Amino acid sequence: MKNILAPSILSADIMRLGEQIEAVQKAGADYLHIDVMDGVFVPSLSYGVCVVESIRKSCDMVLDVHLMIVEPHRYVEAFAKAGADIITVHLEACDDVRETLEMIHFHGCRAGLSIKPQTPVEDVSGFLDLADLILIMGVEPGFAGQTYFPESTQRIRYLREQIGKQSHPIDLEVDGGITEENLREVLRAGANVIVSGSVIFSDPEKNTRRLMEILREEEKENTGAIIGGRTD
Repeated sequence: MKNILAPSILSADIMRLGEQIEAVQKAGADYLHIDVMDGVFVPSLSYGVCVVESIRKSCDMVLDVHLMIVEPHRYVEAFAKAGADIITVHLEACDDVRETLEMIHFHGCRAGLSIKPQTPVEDVSGFLDLADLILIMGVEPGFAGQTYFPESTQRIRYLREQIGKQSHPIDLEVDGGITEENLREVLRAGANVIVSGSVIFSDPEKNTRRLMEILREEEKENTGAIIGGRTD
């Protein structure tokens, strides 16, 4: 499975947002992670529908929209129309998880499901048949620049094993506290979509290239291990 970098614009300079998006795309990032926060489900406020719509007009990256909001089903259609490619909702915020994931598919987007660090990872298992992406939060959602919770790595391993039992491909995404120092760890545990904000946007093009190098190196290592295992 391809390793994907999803720079999070939560850490971007809003006055230079267009320029910085161009920089990460030029450096090889395929996805753009857009955190939507309502000040209720999480303490902070952030981007809304109009920002997604504006970015979509001038950007052909995959828009990975992460809804950290209560009752996310109310906004699925609006974000889909604005140009989201992936809409991820929180299990903890949904009145009916299955209905919400089905709604995302109905509006033509890939459906993601996320959980907070304190939510039992097993709670996701019953929805893997409808999910295209599972997002493990490596920190408490709501603020950029936090330190990765080490116990998240075992949660990644568990979900990668569960995903392997499904008949359709599911991306496993990690968001929060990802650095050059722990990136290989989460990739080897089974994550293949990496969200990074603070690390990238201190120097968007340079840091994106560096993280992309690590993703490609680990991709080659993983491919080599699989091929080697088949020929032994």
